[in-house]
Amino acid sequence: MQALRKTHPRAGLELVDIPEPTLEPGSDDVMVQVSAAGICGSDLHVDTWTSSYFFIAPSLPVTIGHEFVGVAQTGPLAGRRVVVRPSVTCGTCAACAAGQHDLCERRRGIGMTRDGAFAARVRAPLRNCVPVPDALSDELAALTEPLTISMQALRVAGDLAGKRVLVMGPGTIGQGIAVLARRAHASQVVVSGFDDTARFEALRRMGFEDLVDVSCQSLEGGARERTGGAAFDVVFEATGVPATINDALRLLRRNGILVVTGIHAQALSLDLTDLVRNQHQLRGSFRPPESDWPEALELMQELAPALAPMVSHVLPLSQALQGFALAHDKQACKVLLKPEHHDA
Repeated sequence: MQALRKTHPRAGLELVDIPEPTLEPGSDDVMVQVSAAGICGSDLHVDTWTSSYFFIAPSLPVTIGHEFVGVAQTGPLAGRRVVVRPSVTCGTCAACAAGQHDLCERRRGIGMTRDGAFAARVRAPLRNCVPVPDALSDELAALTEPLTISMQALRVAGDLAGKRVLVMGPGTIGQGIAVLARRAHASQVVVSGFDDTARFEALRRMGFEDLVDVSCQSLEGGARERTGGAAFDVVFEATGVPATINDALRLLRRNGILVVTGIHAQALSLDLTDLVRNQHQLRGSFRPPESDWPEALELMQELAPALAPMVSHVLPLSQALQGFALAHDKQACKVLLKPEHHDA
């Protein structure tokens, strides 16, 4: 079958033919036939080979792709559409043995350290498969994983009702945060980006007008112009660019909260004196609890009209490299890849 793989610890991906995966006797895995898989910002970092993803080097070659929906081919869910949590717990550590899988410290990632979904079929643990409601399209179901990341960011931020919110980074995570912040009754949601025409157009179609393009104006100037000079109560960083943290803190009110969701390939120089004197709260947000996944699917159905503009391109897997080029060049919002029938 055809698969998009990281084959060497350097920049670049390869679309190659590999044998179909098989299930080992006694394994808890099931086979999933992939229907659609999204290109994530993490996949772009794996492609360019930034240092924050060097950890996958011992697992190469590996098929990438971790945002996906498919049809279970084996096991109790055979014949049903499922989304798959890409974080695979070890099952043997003390936390797993106690049933506290969210605390597992020996995880493997589908699409990172074990073969992922940019292929016709992928192995996945049964416990990672979550049934998809019939009314939800494959295109929206493929966005479940990034929506759970956005959900976790809001959980870390706390109550947003009546709060003025800045979302830095208009990609899938940032768009999800913006939609959920609006749903949580934030008084204002401003989104910033750098030369992100396609993503800004999607955000406008999603109902957001307070957009700041920092390629043609300063973040501080553009943001304060839209708030009438007021500072923000909560800022979400979803850029992956360390310097934006300092930009965010300058826009944050005293006692305000900055939630960092981006994965950063470089270190940050931070003036802690200002942070302390302003009593700013710097919070990291990463993996949601497993229990968020069914809730995310319910939210997908509720918010389907608002979320639909996030998907800008649906391409066959054979055009994966073109899809990555669109994403790298910011000519796309979310690119989905669909394996072709002859790949199966």
